[in-house]
Amino acid sequence: MNGFSTGEEDSRGPPDQICCLVDDGERCPRPAGNASYSKRIQKTVTQRRLKLHLDSVARHIYICDYHKGVIQSARTKPRRRKDSEDDSNETDTDVPEVDLFQLQVNTLRRYKRHYKVSTRPGTNKAQLADTLMKHFKTIPVKEKEALTFFIYMVKSNSNKLDQKNGIGSDAA
Repeated sequence: MNGFSTGEEDSRGPPDQICCLVDDGERCPRPAGNASYSKRIQKTVTQRRLKLHLDSVARHIYICDYHKGVIQSARTKPRRRKDSEDDSNETDTDVPEVDLFQLQVNTLRRYKRHYKVSTRPGTNKAQLADTLMKHFKTIPVKEKEALTFFIYMVKSNSNKLDQKNGIGSDAA
């Protein structure tokens, strides 16, 4: 077997081939499927710290359907940020982080008042920013709708405040 396919044989490989992965120190006994352990998959396994690696004595790179599913589900799970607290129950996806602490206290208070976020009396700026950040992450965003509206506003050279005051782009 030279690693090249002639297209005539079954894509699952010979029935005697078993998965080429070592899972947490033990060689997987399941039959190999048609998915191969590529460099991209190996990168995902390393990034997600899965306890999988290629068996050095395996003569092929085909993995079983079970491990294929494990790797695919690990790829779709949201990633945790390296700098997040371990005691936090929140998971951060690939959404850019917004630092509300950079805003002025008056701006934070306006946000709090607008969204009616309840806080303890006498909170300092850091506590207020932290509380508002937790609230900010819960706001659902229809990304396609927001981008469409943003592009429309940029192209029409107007903003929402102009519309509320009865001033349109035609008046310019």
